[in-house]
Amino acid sequence: MPDIIEEIMKFIPDRSKISDSVFEGANIVLYTKDRDFFLDNSSIIKDIVNNIKKRVELRPDPAILMDVEKTEKVIRETIPQDAGNINIMFEQQRSIATIEVEKPGIAIGKQGEVLKEIRKKTLWIPIIKRIPPIRSKIIENVNHVLYENDDYRKKFLNSVGKRIYGGWTKGRVDEWVRITILGAGRQVGRSCLFLQTPESKILLDCGINPAASTNEEAFPLLEAPEFRIEELDAVIISHSHMDHVGFLPYLYKMGFTGPTYLTAPARDIAALQCLDNIGLAQKEATKAIYSSTDIKNMVKHTICLDYGEVTDITPDMRLTFYDAGHKLGSAMCHLHIGNGLHNLVYSGDYLYETSNLLSMANTKFPRVETLITEATYGGRNDTPPKRSECELELINIIKRTIERKGKVLLPVLGSGRAQEIMVMLEKLIREGMLEKIPIYVQGMVWDITAIHTAYPDFLNSKVKRLIFHKDQNPFLSDIFKRVGSRKEMDEVIDEKGPCIIMSTAGMMTGGAIVEYFRRLADNARHSLVLTCYQAPGSLGRRLEEGEKSINFVNGNRQEIVEVKIEISIIKGFSGHSNRTQLINFIQNVDPRPKKVIMVHGESSKCLDLASTIYKVVGIETIAPKNLEAIRLR
Repeated sequence: MPDIIEEIMKFIPDRSKISDSVFEGANIVLYTKDRDFFLDNSSIIKDIVNNIKKRVELRPDPAILMDVEKTEKVIRETIPQDAGNINIMFEQQRSIATIEVEKPGIAIGKQGEVLKEIRKKTLWIPIIKRIPPIRSKIIENVNHVLYENDDYRKKFLNSVGKRIYGGWTKGRVDEWVRITILGAGRQVGRSCLFLQTPESKILLDCGINPAASTNEEAFPLLEAPEFRIEELDAVIISHSHMDHVGFLPYLYKMGFTGPTYLTAPARDIAALQCLDNIGLAQKEATKAIYSSTDIKNMVKHTICLDYGEVTDITPDMRLTFYDAGHKLGSAMCHLHIGNGLHNLVYSGDYLYETSNLLSMANTKFPRVETLITEATYGGRNDTPPKRSECELELINIIKRTIERKGKVLLPVLGSGRAQEIMVMLEKLIREGMLEKIPIYVQGMVWDITAIHTAYPDFLNSKVKRLIFHKDQNPFLSDIFKRVGSRKEMDEVIDEKGPCIIMSTAGMMTGGAIVEYFRRLADNARHSLVLTCYQAPGSLGRRLEEGEKSINFVNGNRQEIVEVKIEISIIKGFSGHSNRTQLINFIQNVDPRPKKVIMVHGESSKCLDLASTIYKVVGIETIAPKNLEAIRLR
């Protein structure tokens, strides 16, 4: 493509009205010092967009903006008091005022009249967001990092745009597409796929294996000869579980300065979980592989996309996210490569079923030649009962435990599983199906729940409606009690009456749940309910397989705990598709792919699913090992 800015300027009758033109990633932003042109440009910008098919925005030059203090006063006077509390954040470099309110509809006004008034009076670009019902410190910290570095962000986004629109700088003599498996090849954990063309180099996910005993087994295989960090164009994160994002801050520590594409909730949860990973390392007296500074550096380089939003990420790749139904902000990644050369869908983790929290995974795409799918539960025996049956089983376990005046331990993934079970338990107690008992929510689970209330548009329509009404928001129920300190944790353990305790980690590889288990496991009154995938070697897998004596190391002392607690395994609450759902999903992908690649599953499950799909659906299938490279085109 020729100089895109020059092409755009051809549509501007008087070029002197444009004071600056910059990229914000794939978006093009024009700045003007002409107040009248900004407020009324006679649809010139709309004509540009229609002609060049790219996102183009006109903003006021920072030099003509109203002073910040006066602007804040105008905003507070213009927005009706019925909108509730107001928080305002200014990005001077980008001429944007982000306004958080309790009732966005009132703040926007009929047909946007309130926003138009703010724009006219102050010249700032007002963006309205909802104040989360539960305060989220991590969201505040993420926003602080972004606003504190707004000058750097402007330069960074401009450099990303220059790369995207810089043309085919590396030549296209032989067009090809290749994927190399740097993690999650016939294993669950350290998901990391390396996508290459002659022009571009992209990482799809960059996770760790939380259950690994050594760094060599825990981290992606970035020592592969074809991978050079200085040549990496971008990273795409499908979702924020540690096995998909946990190594990302280390990339920035190693010197990566390119963009990471993900959804906004995935960004916030990823930052929180990576910070928690540092805390876990400190508690276990081991050295964390990265610092909070590296996590801030990661946040500075993120570019957030909504579902269905199309964006160029390199000169020959265009990315679109689709709902994966796995957890808040989880995305299937559709990549349009070259000028129609190849279309790839990387599923990440997905659930092909509407859950208590999320909508089901999307199956309709513009084009698909290759599908890369997870195979976590792709084995022949991975056909768990329906969610409704699992719900009934959990009710019975809780009722039995209440009768024994015991405690129910629920190891959960901090994001996804925990919030779905919270919504379900609140409904059961509200409808009288369960006795009203306290549900203690430990540390990070509470923090991630707060993030869920900040992004209701990523939840299914039912939960979204409930969150919009304070008196019906399930996460605000008084049955949920936050546990933050060690003292509060001790009080929960010593409490006489029955209760439910929800805490990380879901595989019991670390976190508060291990301490709860250590102190409660030798008492048959209590119950432990495993609802997550348990990786080989994890404490959860050992308990799942029936181990009855667990050795805990506490400093220089060793403690052997006899397991008398009632252990139940319920797999129907998974955020992953079971075998039947995986097969149905692949059959329903529209259009039908020509090739399906199985990753993110134990070896036998990847091979079994690949064999079944080939026989049943008649599509070429591959179950690659780590470090195996596959030519897609």
